[in-house]
Amino acid sequence: MAEIEAHESKLYSELAPFYDKFFGKIFYNRLERVIEELGIPPGAKVLEVGAGTGTSFPAYPTHCEITGVDLAPDMLARARQKIEENGWSHFKVMEMNALDLKFPDNSFDYVMAFHVVTVVPDPVRMIYEAKRVCKPGGKIVIVNHFTTDVPLLGTITQALDPITRLLGWRTDLKLKPFIETTRLKVDKAYKLNKTSLYTVLLCQKEKNGFHPMREL
Repeated sequence: MAEIEAHESKLYSELAPFYDKFFGKIFYNRLERVIEELGIPPGAKVLEVGAGTGTSFPAYPTHCEITGVDLAPDMLARARQKIEENGWSHFKVMEMNALDLKFPDNSFDYVMAFHVVTVVPDPVRMIYEAKRVCKPGGKIVIVNHFTTDVPLLGTITQALDPITRLLGWRTDLKLKPFIETTRLKVDKAYKLNKTSLYTVLLCQKEKNGFHPMREL
């Protein structure tokens, strides 16, 4: 797994100069809407795993505290540049593995994972860590593409999986098994529009804790 993580960190570091230019414009409007609809209250502590270059950062309200983590140092360098250029005092970013978060249990009111679960080598472990650091009753928010159940299209996307894994992401992850295996408590699952390839999952950490990790 360490070799896979190193490959993905190197890959996304190499993409850093192009990420904002090509992907930032595509992703931002979607993330802005999701974040705004959360109504994050003043003083809330927010963790964004796989924060990358900080594509989502302008969408967050200034009255909360946001910590962004990522394994790719070149991505984080661009995120830090944005923070400095905009004078954002409510942000900090750290180089950290989403599969091994260096935060105490119950540290954050919100844990965000935007376009990340199909990028990390072990999405179940990532959700386990997200649950661990999320406060009881806190929110875990996921935005991601999941493999469609439409027979022909689903078969094609799954067939591409060996190739896309070499590029740093997987295309075989289906929504229902993902929810069942991670034991996420999903309050709402929806798409921002009928043609969107991406699903938004609004989840809540159980107030009585969370279940042990299971393999996907």
